[in-house]
Amino acid sequence: MVSRVIPVDPFDLVIFGGTGDLARRKILPALFHRFHAGQMPSEARVIGAARGEMSSQEFRDFAAAALEEFVPEADPVWTGEFLSRLDYVQIDARGDDGWSELGDILRPDVIRAFYFSVAPALFADIAERLSQHGLADATSRIVVEKPFGKNLETARALNRTMASWFDESQIYRIDHYLGKETVQNLMAIRFGNMLFEPLWNSQFVDHIQITVAETVGVGGRGEYYDTSGAMRDMVQNHLMQLLCLIAMEPPAKFDPDAVRDEKLKVIRALDPVPPHHIVRGQYEAAEDDPQAFPDYREAVGNPRSRTESYVAMRATISNWRWAGTPFYLRTGKRLKARSSVINVMFKSMPHSIFGSEAGEHQNVLSIRLQPNEGITLGVTIKEPGPGGMRLMDVPLDMTFSEALGDEGHHADAYERLIMDVIRGNQTLFMRGDEVEAAWAWTDPIIEGWEARHDVPKSYASGSAGPADADLLLRRNGREWRGINP
Repeated sequence: MVSRVIPVDPFDLVIFGGTGDLARRKILPALFHRFHAGQMPSEARVIGAARGEMSSQEFRDFAAAALEEFVPEADPVWTGEFLSRLDYVQIDARGDDGWSELGDILRPDVIRAFYFSVAPALFADIAERLSQHGLADATSRIVVEKPFGKNLETARALNRTMASWFDESQIYRIDHYLGKETVQNLMAIRFGNMLFEPLWNSQFVDHIQITVAETVGVGGRGEYYDTSGAMRDMVQNHLMQLLCLIAMEPPAKFDPDAVRDEKLKVIRALDPVPPHHIVRGQYEAAEDDPQAFPDYREAVGNPRSRTESYVAMRATISNWRWAGTPFYLRTGKRLKARSSVINVMFKSMPHSIFGSEAGEHQNVLSIRLQPNEGITLGVTIKEPGPGGMRLMDVPLDMTFSEALGDEGHHADAYERLIMDVIRGNQTLFMRGDEVEAAWAWTDPIIEGWEARHDVPKSYASGSAGPADADLLLRRNGREWRGINP
């Protein structure tokens, strides 16, 4: 199956932090793929902006090395064409150097987008200088990477600062999880199939599990991660967005604000989470190679750290659709497999006509976000063979690569999101009040840990997390689904 490519209008995209790791690994490869697909027009240009001294040719060499590493199959002819559309400006985010040179490069008759691939401390400085130097107008867009604040207070302050220079309709707060094909398919599954929507409520759904598991540790992000932890780094944004898409009411139309209005209602309906409904953990060193894979505290260089690398919780939503239905969330590093999956666990049949020997069975809808994107619906059938009515569960499986074809390139989340910025479509981006509402729910949880001086539970690297996390479900006769690649 070949996807339809609709070119966007000509644009100038300025990447602040254009020589950074995110630009090298994600942004530049994403733009190349869109250029190769014909979606990025030939009149488009990409301008790297950073404090380091570099010529435009040196920036092209930097981009060429990034493509060679992350897009090794790239055709040299296409690579050359793409690189010819790149420029570079040395700029001081907190001073006046470089801004007039940037203004000389920008064209007046195309869309202007500014990607803030820098530390959050520089967001306000760059936004202010873009406005003061007349480089942004009412049609310009700015893209802001997470973390968007560290708590409610800082998020509000950042929102106020950005709002003093840009309208909310111009601010694109990017969460790459929302750009994943399967995440967007959550809305298609729910609102495009009569099969599921009538069952999507507490009457038929027993509970929902959302798992985002990683096999890697904190790596080179130790200093940042130890001031953040799994709650701030993953739950407040990525898992919160997945929860909203699963639990939201149908919007009146597929419109950015209509969708985000319904997501906001979910966040505001979340109940406070009591301490006994949360488990935190820190991973131990790998038994087979503790030198290469040290424990969390050694990895972050803080032997007294109480920051969590794992968190699991039981959340509830106080509204008519979901009253009484628990949502179990878990995420962690150094777990047994890399896996992001949503499991919708439907209730068992109220009465079985087949007797106790048939066993208990439960329909499960599994939505796999990564790495093997697809959807599986578990259904109950008769076990083949003679000897009575014995039941078994089998999967109706749609693996995207098999169902839609596995040829060619599959678009990365950044490809889709950057093109949405150029189109002016904010559906997959977080709104300011949505970010603040998420922090308003998250802050009391973190403040409770700090006030109680909670110490995370240790868990073995390569495991499913702390054993205490199992109790969150076993108290009510439930079990976590396995973490599978």
